[in-house]
Amino acid sequence: MKFMTTKEAVKKWNISERRIRQLLQDGRIEGAVKNGNSWNIPIDAVKPVDKRVIKPDTTEFIIDLEDNYFNEVDQLKSELDSKRPIPKETLRSLEESINLEWTYNSNGIEGNTLTLRETQVVLEGITVGGKSIKEHLEAINHEKAILYLSDLVKENNPITEWNIKSIHQLILKDIDDENAGRYRRENVTIKGATHIPPDYLKVPELMETLVLSYERWNEFHPIIQATLLHGELVKIHPFVDGNGRTSRLLMNLDLMNHGYNPVIIKKENRLEYYEALDKAHTTGNYTDFVKLIIKLEIEMLKKYLKLIK
Repeated sequence: MKFMTTKEAVKKWNISERRIRQLLQDGRIEGAVKNGNSWNIPIDAVKPVDKRVIKPDTTEFIIDLEDNYFNEVDQLKSELDSKRPIPKETLRSLEESINLEWTYNSNGIEGNTLTLRETQVVLEGITVGGKSIKEHLEAINHEKAILYLSDLVKENNPITEWNIKSIHQLILKDIDDENAGRYRRENVTIKGATHIPPDYLKVPELMETLVLSYERWNEFHPIIQATLLHGELVKIHPFVDGNGRTSRLLMNLDLMNHGYNPVIIKKENRLEYYEALDKAHTTGNYTDFVKLIIKLEIEMLKKYLKLIK
């Protein structure tokens, strides 16, 4: 494949280099590859449509919660914040435990048959007999995606299309490289769900609208903001595969960016999780989904506090 530089793209598309770099950062130029501090852009890449004029967001969400519903979670967060910095070894032990459970459960929701112990062994570099290469890669890739999130949080990176695609690329690495980090080019259905994802031709515009809408959701509590980000991403279903894992990682990235802990949706709770999501997608009512994530955040905060008291 032949590539062009950003300066060559400026001449070809007749737009500023600053705009080119913004489009690259947002992941809106298909096939572009970062090489150090520069970019390689496919010579046949299509010039993205300029959609910087933001239309009023007409989406309405129903979130029926009492004003004091967030009191417990916010009080626990304040208590944990007062005890920071957490001792280094305690924090390392917590993160290792959480990352393992997170990987096991998130993959398990999608049908991966590795047990918690088998997942741990795979992450230690040992092959488990009787399990497919794909299941091994799913565990390895998910842990790498979690570590990528940690880097994004440390660097205070915002939510962008580029970061969303990068998370997805890590999830499908060596499993489906053709579709890893790329929006779907076909229509799909969600098994067991009432909601039908939009036509694939609408995905790029819907994803750009999602990121723009997310920036306006800062009027909501951070947990609501993160929950909407997860739910609306899955509603669009922008990728052929890996949407669930990507959306859960993205939700946790947003929670961590706001100083909360990542939450783990348990494999055994997937029915409750799926039903809350489908209700949100078909009615716009996110109440059940928000309640679920608040409950899980409270559990995680208590887990941290128990170990550092």
